[in-house]
Amino acid sequence: MIKNNRVNKYWAIVLFLIFISGTTSPLQAQQAGKKLSTIEAHLQKSGMVNIHTLDSTIRVELKYATTDNFTNVILYDTLSNAYLHPLAAKKLAKAQKYLKELNPKLTLLVYDAARPLSVQRKMYKVVQGTPQAPYVANPSRTGLHNYGMAVDLTICDLNGKPLEMGTPFDHLGYAAQINKEAELVQKGIITPAHVKNRELLRKVMVSAGYQTIRGEWWHFNAVPLTEAKQSYKVIQ
Repeated sequence: MIKNNRVNKYWAIVLFLIFISGTTSPLQAQQAGKKLSTIEAHLQKSGMVNIHTLDSTIRVELKYATTDNFTNVILYDTLSNAYLHPLAAKKLAKAQKYLKELNPKLTLLVYDAARPLSVQRKMYKVVQGTPQAPYVANPSRTGLHNYGMAVDLTICDLNGKPLEMGTPFDHLGYAAQINKEAELVQKGIITPAHVKNRELLRKVMVSAGYQTIRGEWWHFNAVPLTEAKQSYKVIQ
């Protein structure tokens, strides 16, 4: 009788563990077994949220965590997750949901999100004396990335292949401008297909409450800069 009770107790524990493992998300499992890096802990302490806590289907490829960016320098040396202010993250999840409704085979792909001022200072220092210098804001003039209120992104297929947008991410020049697209097509710099893909990105982001900027097809603001300065804190 005692032996049977032990057996039953053993199988009860096994079944409980199976149930628990089946109801734990991959993100929760990963977070449970992985210590946060200093920058990630700082972002969370600053009130930012990992976008995957709202929608795990959004793909993330932080370009500044690699050398595949216009500075050719790794700026996020211990960060692989994308963080945003909760308001901006909620809007991004809404944009992803709308994109999936339009085409389930497509997904948003985030290249950059919340950017602490410490990283902005590093970026600013790296480009001094280079042709890229005019394109990087002085850290004394905060931008929306520094509030977690801006996101750089594109659209990709389910294999992670980005749609063609006519220029790479972080292209510093005329061809990235969204207000010149008809002219760019006329000159053969980009194609109508590129414009169609850009328009799809704008459609889903604007529908979720994001705002475009003129010079970068990949950049979207969750709130105006004046509102951010008045109502939200900079990420130091």
